[in-house]
Amino acid sequence: MKQSTLWKKATTSLSLVILGGGIALGGNYLINSPQSFAKDTTDSRTAFKAETVAQKEVEEVAVAVPQNYVSDVVNQVGDSVVRIDASRTVSTNVPAIYNDPFFRQFFGSQIPNTPSKQIQRGFGSGFVVSSDGLILTNAHVVDGSDNVKVTLKNGRTFEGQVMGTDPLTDVAVIKIEAENLPAVTFADSEQLQPGEWAIAIGNPLGLDNTVTTGIVSATGRSSAQVGVADKRVSFIQTDAAINPGNSGGPLLNAKGEVIGINTAIIQNAQGIGFAIPVNTARNIAEELIAKGKVDHPFLGIQMLTITPELKEQLKTSQNIGVEAESGILIVDVVPNSPANKAGLRAGDVIQTIAGQTVTQPDEVQQAVEKTKVGDKLTLGLQRDAKQANIAVTVGILPTSNQLQR
Repeated sequence: MKQSTLWKKATTSLSLVILGGGIALGGNYLINSPQSFAKDTTDSRTAFKAETVAQKEVEEVAVAVPQNYVSDVVNQVGDSVVRIDASRTVSTNVPAIYNDPFFRQFFGSQIPNTPSKQIQRGFGSGFVVSSDGLILTNAHVVDGSDNVKVTLKNGRTFEGQVMGTDPLTDVAVIKIEAENLPAVTFADSEQLQPGEWAIAIGNPLGLDNTVTTGIVSATGRSSAQVGVADKRVSFIQTDAAINPGNSGGPLLNAKGEVIGINTAIIQNAQGIGFAIPVNTARNIAEELIAKGKVDHPFLGIQMLTITPELKEQLKTSQNIGVEAESGILIVDVVPNSPANKAGLRAGDVIQTIAGQTVTQPDEVQQAVEKTKVGDKLTLGLQRDAKQANIAVTVGILPTSNQLQR
């Protein structure tokens, strides 16, 4: 028992000695190396401080990140986009018998009370192109209107004066009496490339100041491809959502520059909308402002692209043999037109125009559109298996009434 007690005491004493030695060694290390401890402590604090500063910088950077480019464009251009409300009075087709006194004597209570005139209302979009109140829009938005009202984004309304419309390109210019309006800037639509960003701003379905985004899906879409064969425009195609009411509003690039005027949609199609290139719209607008109308160059021919199927059809149905393998077949010449006066005739095959090879009617149309009225345009033809060059003096496109005479 005594031995056990003594052993315990000895063990305890030894433990205390070892513990004391450990504290002594530790104390000696701290006393002899105070800088090392201080360094460790400082490094930890410095690291923590650096981490805190870095986090703060990250937070500050996150807060300082600007809004996305669409918001920037909307803030830059949104005030230039307007709503256009147009109305016109039209006559209703009331059967003459309804106004016959004898007929009314017997059936007066059963005759519907139909007014002889009705007011049609429509709406669309537009955008300010000069600070003194010039506005671009679509011709179909205001064509034939008796009254045009223009509403700015801030709610101010003005009576609009239609300076001119051009149904062939669907461009119109409106003037309002206002000053210091925010005007848009223009891009060069000739430089557009498929895949570039596209932003549409307008009033679709009456929902004012609506913004949609997408890309330029294609350029140079012909009127026939879009389904508006009566127009002379090489359209921009975009997948930015365009709906009724967007007509006349701007299509913009990522810089907020106008690249086109939104104008057409294809029924039941999704992600397919069309815009008039702004270069075309500006040229038309300048003529409308100066003269109130546009003189379009005109040849007076109807054309089809030569294909094996067309050649076979002509041979079978009309016994017409076409020797050319490629080119554009003239199928009709308008009487008294520039083409008629120059000696062009049905069956001629256009292979070059102004020295450039052409294979599609749209290429001929574009070449004519770039020619001034009164200038000569040389067509390279194949006629009866022989080559010929004929110069046509470009005329002015007549109205539909003039064509019918």
